Amino acid sequence: MPAVPELISPRSPRVSAARRLARRNFRSKDRLFLAEGPQAVREAAGHADTLVELFATVDAAERYADIIGEARAAGARVHLADEDVIADISTTVTPQGLVGICRFLDTPFEDILKARPRLVAVLANVRDPGNAGTVLRCADAAGAEAVVLTDASVDLYNPKAVRASVGSLFHLPVAVGVPVEEAVAGLKVAGVRILAADGAGPDDLDDELDKGTMGGPTAWVFGNEAWGLPEETRALTDAVVRVPIHGKAESLNLATAAAVCLYASARAQRASGGCRSVTES
Repeated sequence: MPAVPELISPRSPRVSAARRLARRNFRSKDRLFLAEGPQAVREAAGHADTLVELFATVDAAERYADIIGEARAAGARVHLADEDVIADISTTVTPQGLVGICRFLDTPFEDILKARPRLVAVLANVRDPGNAGTVLRCADAAGAEAVVLTDASVDLYNPKAVRASVGSLFHLPVAVGVPVEEAVAGLKVAGVRILAADGAGPDDLDDELDKGTMGGPTAWVFGNEAWGLPEETRALTDAVVRVPIHGKAESLNLATAAAVCLYASARAQRASGGCRSVTES
């Protein structure tokens, strides 16, 4: 007998509880967030004690039977749901048939410092959730060991930020709500050099690489998409570095600049023998 949905009404209490997680105040209250689509749900199921509940259409449950199995093995409650129910919970225009409910997984800033990270991305006053998630993804790809979101930045668990991270949210420690002054001071005490990324910075990224100054532990501070970093934040850092524009482009967007800076540091650290290759186990 073919499977049939057990949840067919958007008015179901379970559906209502999931739907409200699209709002920040309920996420904060319940310390739960939504992970949508097969990639995010698979990553959540593989992250210990994170995936609490999973809603899936019958079609998605058949197509992604392996993910359903992983979710059940992780202890998550799995519900077959009508497509209208999934659409009601989802925050995307075209839902992919899987929506998970996950526990918050941010890491205390003190734990990040104790781990003596060599490459960190600090998001200072970054308000766009898509940019925040994409920078997190870039940091993960470059082999960074942590990301810090300051207290003036967007909610890490905003559905757009979660989607833009494409699963990287589950891969590396992320601290949230840290005042930028505290983030910079703590990282400096941990022996990390602090670089501010600013298109108008006096120091050129190419020059920094040529001088061989980027092989040690480094944290990059990235600012607001529209107005960058304020002077008081730049003053806290060890250097203010610009990505050189060799062509006619007016500027780089936040995520692109972050990718260039993080990969420059990752390469310099590997060249100096101070950081393992991201291809190594």
